[in-house]
Amino acid sequence: MALPLLSGSVFAQSEGTLRIGALNPVTGAGGPYGEGMQKMILAAAEAVNAAGGAAGQKIEIFAEDTQTDPQAAVLAAKKLIEVNEVRALLGTWSSGISLAVVPLTNDAGIMLMNTSGAPALSVPPANEKGLSYRFQATNDRFGRAFAEIAEKEGFKRPATMAFNNASGIGNTEGFKKAWEAKGGEIVSSVVYEPKQTSYRSELMQILAAQPDVIVMGSYVGDTTIILREWYQTGQPAKWIIPGWAANSDLVAALGPDVVEGIISVDSVSNEEAEAYAEYDKAYQAAMGKPGSDNVYAAMTWDMMTVLALAVEAAGTTDMAKVNEKMHEVANPDGTKVSSFAEGKNALKTGSINYEGASSVPDFDEHGDVTPDFAASFVEDGKINRRYIVKI
Repeated sequence: MALPLLSGSVFAQSEGTLRIGALNPVTGAGGPYGEGMQKMILAAAEAVNAAGGAAGQKIEIFAEDTQTDPQAAVLAAKKLIEVNEVRALLGTWSSGISLAVVPLTNDAGIMLMNTSGAPALSVPPANEKGLSYRFQATNDRFGRAFAEIAEKEGFKRPATMAFNNASGIGNTEGFKKAWEAKGGEIVSSVVYEPKQTSYRSELMQILAAQPDVIVMGSYVGDTTIILREWYQTGQPAKWIIPGWAANSDLVAALGPDVVEGIISVDSVSNEEAEAYAEYDKAYQAAMGKPGSDNVYAAMTWDMMTVLALAVEAAGTTDMAKVNEKMHEVANPDGTKVSSFAEGKNALKTGSINYEGASSVPDFDEHGDVTPDFAASFVEDGKINRRYIVKI
């Protein structure tokens, strides 16, 4: 299977095939992750096909770039659904994208598997049909992880800054809820608009409250500007920033002096699992980098694998029947399996429990999972994981 990742179309329609859409952020804010996400959907599909397909069906992948833009994502999703006639969309990144696309998948009666955090994706109207599955932590869960880290690091006077979208606000609101439940107080909060050349006024509002840590709900571009302007003020403060914003691109853009001591928080893959070893091998072959570089790619690997196992368990590509099997193949109880081939074989004699590369994907009633989190610190220009947070 050869996949021209940026071209959109991949295969001609043929009998005995199941069409799946890879809808990922190859460009835009999610660009550092999107190519790897698409390639792992392809790699996992190749593994399914090598094992004889799911319910006798070979997998065909059709890929589109969301451009990390809701309008572009909607157009791409319409093409995948209406022209390519895919039966599921895998790998939407960022809450704004997933919330824009999920009405289309609901109307089409197909599944949407996302890596987004907005709590709104868990409940009606977004998930009114139970067809949405989240392989990333919710913003509420991120907020709880932020609060655990802030408490562990001894901070007393946190403030928050949030990008004005569902993800940014969701992260900081999740932190506020968890922090106040611990008896703490937020000394200042601000929501800022995107695509500004300067965030100095919002930053000065936060700094006036003299916080000891600033918790962010942000992306790389806006974080870069904010941190540069903060460094120029000379006012001391620590930062807790989601990992998709506090990454190697941020370090490269600002230099080690500006980012020293920043705490980067992201969900962490299931790195001791056999499924992770298979994913890591595939990611290194495709991207020339370790799988730990892209937690979202591990999620898309699991998306394709779980979906294929559900198809195999259902014995059909009827998405309503496949959807009924999603919890069965991923949640306890059952024989623990780490690959499609292993699961396909085990399904012949009983139920299975897929232990994934990105997490142990035990879906709750909303189709959400609860991964662990890594607290990483920027030290001498390198992002070093210091400890794991479980919630």
